[in-house]
Amino acid sequence: MTRTHEEVRPVLAGNPVAYTPASAAAQVERTLGWIEGRWKLVILFQLFGGKVLRFSELEQAIPAVSQKMLTQQLRQLEADGLVLRTVHSQVPPKVEYRLSDWGQSLCPVLDGLLKWSEARPRFD
Repeated sequence: MTRTHEEVRPVLAGNPVAYTPASAAAQVERTLGWIEGRWKLVILFQLFGGKVLRFSELEQAIPAVSQKMLTQQLRQLEADGLVLRTVHSQVPPKVEYRLSDWGQSLCPVLDGLLKWSEARPRFD
């Protein structure tokens, strides 16, 4: 089994899967689909660290995104189990978003990708 970040290991506990090169590529492609989208990564980075944000706070934090697109991206992240949506029954409605435990476990993975990209050799 390949090495994983210590913070992710408990989430991934279970029987290791024996991948072939083709099945590994297919699984990684499917996994990347969960975070694919113009605004999904920006949303995830806004919510990392246990932050709980209202829709309006996310709008302010990501001014270039439209309401419609933010709603779509949040719904997809919620459907994929990365984001949790809490609706408080009050007037006006209060809706908060936070990462699920599984979504939060993505932080070290993305941090590793960021560090990996910074180490890219320059061929200028």
